[in-house]
Amino acid sequence: MTTPQVTHPGMLPTSVFADPALRIDLALVLRYLRGDHTFAQLIRFALVGGASNVAYVLLFMTMHGSGPLVANVAGSLVSTVIANELHRQLTFRAGSRVGGFTAQWEGGGLALLGLAISTAALAGLDALAPELGEAAQAGAVIAIMAVVGGLRFLALRNFVFAKD
Repeated sequence: MTTPQVTHPGMLPTSVFADPALRIDLALVLRYLRGDHTFAQLIRFALVGGASNVAYVLLFMTMHGSGPLVANVAGSLVSTVIANELHRQLTFRAGSRVGGFTAQWEGGGLALLGLAISTAALAGLDALAPELGEAAQAGAVIAIMAVVGGLRFLALRNFVFAKD
């Protein structure tokens, strides 16, 4: 096995991508992801969502001794606050345009609306197709959450954290 070679700083090792057409300039990718393009914001939105889900799970596990309902509420509230602030500061870079209270109030309202939509969709699914197996239910949950997440992204981007 050969040692990976680096052609210049910021390039992935050449042994990873033998074809020069497939070489990725990591610095270029990172510069793109730091931009204000919709796709770059969507990637940051997903990363913030993942991080806030990790915070939720950690808090839920920490507080589970108080009961699952208390742990769920605490995890939901804290992870939503974290996500709203990270979206304000990082995802949409609206820290100078939108205050923290506005981000929490409007972002929190969107989170509650998303919870209501996803709960209604899952209740409707259970009523319309109670015979669905676990895998189909899990797939439906993922699809519903993807739609709700996409709608939340659009609402945050176009209304809550929109540029003037």
